[in-house]
Amino acid sequence: MPIAPGLQLYSLREFPPLDDRLKELAELGYRKVEPYGALMPDPAGLAASIKRFGLTSPTAHIGLDRFRAGIDDVLKIADTLELEVLVIPFLQPGDRPADVPGWMRVAAEIAGYAVKVKSAGKRLAWHNHDFEMLQLPDGSRPMEHLLAADDDVLWECDVAWVVRGGEDPTDWIQRYPERIVAAHVKDIDTNRNNGEDGWADVGYGMLDWGLIVPALEKAGTEHWIAEHDKPSDGHRFAARSIKTMQSW
Repeated sequence: MPIAPGLQLYSLREFPPLDDRLKELAELGYRKVEPYGALMPDPAGLAASIKRFGLTSPTAHIGLDRFRAGIDDVLKIADTLELEVLVIPFLQPGDRPADVPGWMRVAAEIAGYAVKVKSAGKRLAWHNHDFEMLQLPDGSRPMEHLLAADDDVLWECDVAWVVRGGEDPTDWIQRYPERIVAAHVKDIDTNRNNGEDGWADVGYGMLDWGLIVPALEKAGTEHWIAEHDKPSDGHRFAARSIKTMQSW
């Protein structure tokens, strides 16, 4: 099945105005965009802009602080943006446990939100960085605990952050195929001092997409979302990345 390319709008945060970028993404062939928290002061306005250019936002990053402030407001945002999957994107350094019991508590909290999100007809996922892949004192990984608490907690697998965490993304995809609802397709430059924090346009870095793409396809990944944390040229990143994704 052909991939319907998406793009995480965080990648274009330094290239306003948003409406111009959405227009360009639609012209390039993107069909989905993934909003993030800083774009949500006016969810209705954001939803209108996305629709204006024939795009959809089936996924979005919504910070854990918003969930903690009140699930009802989170679900209102989700309804306004017509989200299918709500993705918790990050855990601040000060909130990251150093041991297994701490991560089990975080996992239980996330599982509780997943139940409420499911009751509203939507799904909840966790987006990883590198720290979820790092060993805890007993040898386990935070990501294992996050996914162990409840089957309703899904995963948006950021393959490049898995690599930066010292792990093989293909191995992790094969371990949790039924949990991967979305993937951040992101690449890593062989030059960490490239002026873009060592990231690369999709297909222009070191990741082995010949292994990763079949693994994601076999896992039934629904949403394929290009991301670059610090592109120096947003249009270049979007244009080159979608060509790579379309070649898959």
